[in-house]
Amino acid sequence: MKSTSILKNLVFASLLALSIISCKKDEDPQPTPTDPTLAEIAASDTSFSFLLAAATEAGLADELAGPGPLTVFAPTNNAFRAAGFATVEAIEAADPAALAAILTYHIIAGTVESGDVPVGPNAAVTVLSGGTVYTTVNSNGVFVNGVEVVTADVLASNGVIHVIEKVLIPPAGNIVETAAASADFTYLVAAVTRASEGATDVAGVLSGTGPFTVFAPTNQAFIDAGFATIADIQAADPDDLAAILTYHVIAARVFSSDLTDGATPATVNGGTVLIDLTDGATVKGNSNATPSGIVATDIVATNGVIHVIDEVLLP
Repeated sequence: MKSTSILKNLVFASLLALSIISCKKDEDPQPTPTDPTLAEIAASDTSFSFLLAAATEAGLADELAGPGPLTVFAPTNNAFRAAGFATVEAIEAADPAALAAILTYHIIAGTVESGDVPVGPNAAVTVLSGGTVYTTVNSNGVFVNGVEVVTADVLASNGVIHVIEKVLIPPAGNIVETAAASADFTYLVAAVTRASEGATDVAGVLSGTGPFTVFAPTNQAFIDAGFATIADIQAADPDDLAAILTYHVIAARVFSSDLTDGATPATVNGGTVLIDLTDGATVKGNSNATPSGIVATDIVATNGVIHVIDEVLLP
């Protein structure tokens, strides 16, 4: 009997000890899992290797690893390639100041998840560079400067990432200055200059506050329309050119994400153009036999946006 009593006491003591240990474990604070930083996400995802290289070259890697919080519209590697950076080495060879200007145009101070993105359309949002991007939320998704967010709300400990498939290029000037900086618009700039010698100061209008949207014909589009040389444009009647050019202008900021099939937006000369999205984006003038292809979109200027077209629109 004595042996049995001792055994019971030992079992009871063991159970009591185990209970105390178990309670102590329950009381010990458990480490709280933390999300990786923005920099760590970029480093761990191979689709952001170009972005990480650009941030490093631009001196912004510490910013992405810091306390934040920041919201980053993050271009993928393919987005950087489409913007002309074929390789990581091309990014590393680029001007750091230019890279910094581009990257800070993609960053908003604070955490802005997709549900908090200003709906717009084209709501003005200040970015880290001091510039402005324009956001829209509609039934088709979330857009910034007309570029769709393909993956939203990648959460980090110091902010959030929204993935995009196009690099956002900060505006270099107003619509006239932006066109003048491109070799693709030599004829267009000559036409604006010549038209401004008549009754309508087209250059003055397109350099103004805006906002405007311009369907900008390429040099080849002008050649196909019968202006074989710049001299032909300079010899044209200024008022005739003004009537044609103002037919390419909408008095609003219209990104590609704002275009709807069958829409007939009014132009500043009082006419309308027809938008068709059924087989690629096109725009057609009233006197055109065929629609013009919209071959490049969403070139941002300080006073609007440019879409490149391959045919001159005729009122």
